Amino acid sequence: MAATDAVLPDLAAEGDELDQLVASIEPDRWRTETPSPGWTIAHQIGHLAASDRFTALAVTDPEAFAVRLSGLSGDLSEINDAVAADAAVLAPEDLLIEWRAARAEALAALSSVPVVERVQWIVTPMSPASLASTRLMELVGHGQDIRDALDVTWVPTDRILHVARIGARTRNFAYRIRGIAPPPQDFRIELVAPSGELWTFGPPEAPQRVSGSAADFCLLVTRRRHRADLDLRALGDDAEQWLDFAQAYAGPPSAGRAAGQFRAAGR
Repeated sequence: MAATDAVLPDLAAEGDELDQLVASIEPDRWRTETPSPGWTIAHQIGHLAASDRFTALAVTDPEAFAVRLSGLSGDLSEINDAVAADAAVLAPEDLLIEWRAARAEALAALSSVPVVERVQWIVTPMSPASLASTRLMELVGHGQDIRDALDVTWVPTDRILHVARIGARTRNFAYRIRGIAPPPQDFRIELVAPSGELWTFGPPEAPQRVSGSAADFCLLVTRRRHRADLDLRALGDDAEQWLDFAQAYAGPPSAGRAAGQFRAAGR
């Protein structure tokens, strides 16, 4: 099975699950504040819809995407805030329709890209499988914000493998975006999946190591939980430092959540 074939069904299923949650709430609850400052549930869904449209554009019209990307001057967080605010004024039923259409468009576009090709993205060109994985990561992160706002416990599945993999691969990015030189040696990362399977990344003999819950690792790299509230352990000073700021998504460094602000996944 090609990598893209493996991630796209998981991306679709994760989107459908979050869709079912927001579709089940009363329209006025779409205005509920989420942990992201200034963002309601409507802002979160609006952001996801806009990001899906942007993904589809990157695949289907690279030249138009490059023009759009060059026009995004300023802080990426400020741009995201503005786009989310524009979408949040829509009626919930209209916003839900827009998000469903955008998800379908992104899935169709990603499924059309040959595995060996690369798609230009915000930071660097990506394989279609990696780009699809970033979309799944967005669903996990923004979905957690929505669940926190609704006081709904996240029940993770092994679909988060793609997010965990992205989190491991973006180690150096998290350092560089903070102006820190990454450690020269790779880390060993060993995570227990929701199913109980062990997922491993990095060389087995690496002295710097991270271990624990895969779901908690995904909450860490999406900056939705403080490391003090997660079942994650570091061995080695470099690994210990990385857990303080691990970040898998493009954008400026984020303070994330305060320690003790929320319970960890499933607890």
